[in-house]
Amino acid sequence: MKNIVIAAGYATRLGELTKNYPKPLLKIGEKSILERMLDDIDTIPAIDEHIIITNHRFAPIFEEWALQKHYTKPVTIVDDGTSTNETRLGAVGDLLFTMNQLQIDDDMLVVAADNLLFFSFREFVDFARAKQTSCIMYHEQPSIEKLQRTGVIVIDENNRVLEMAEKPQVPKTHHAVPPFYIYLRKDFDLIRHALENGCGNDAPGNLSHYLVEHTTMHAWPMTGGRFDIGSLDTYYEACEKYGK
Repeated sequence: MKNIVIAAGYATRLGELTKNYPKPLLKIGEKSILERMLDDIDTIPAIDEHIIITNHRFAPIFEEWALQKHYTKPVTIVDDGTSTNETRLGAVGDLLFTMNQLQIDDDMLVVAADNLLFFSFREFVDFARAKQTSCIMYHEQPSIEKLQRTGVIVIDENNRVLEMAEKPQVPKTHHAVPPFYIYLRKDFDLIRHALENGCGNDAPGNLSHYLVEHTTMHAWPMTGGRFDIGSLDTYYEACEKYGK
């Protein structure tokens, strides 16, 4: 299984802090956001490679960073060729670019690189192996306002996903979907043709939304929380809470 880290955004909401530096490599205490995530994923036996997809502006910074790190699994940096926020490929576009560029033919764990996590991805991988389907995660979100800004799912008693809506104005449940996914090889043909068949390219949840309508997917209930770093305020809050 490949670990695909989507890190090609420009983090414009963090202003000068990320104008010339990638958000995933910002430090929270002694370690960067990305390192905290990889420390966990690197211990999963099924993972055999970390692939980080970034943009042309930040690729040299990631390459220099990778030379200084020593994980048990190799780290590959992919440059998507874009240099501005206006020309970005979007999360789904970057995943397809990576799959084509590296000719990936293995199951994939796909993660966004701007979260602090308080659970192990090992549980998620074990869940997907047991279900033998592509999978997403979910957690209970009491706030309707926050549900209106994320993916929301309806599941059955076996955790099969029956419906998924991106940013619904009237959410059907409180099951919110964070940007972490497992996509199995058997769904790759659907994935590779998703954009041409109407899947949105920007938000990573667009692809799961598309797949739910075309194949069987299950949802793993997160066993711990996460902290989403999406603005200067949340970055400084993370440093204060978790960086000491």
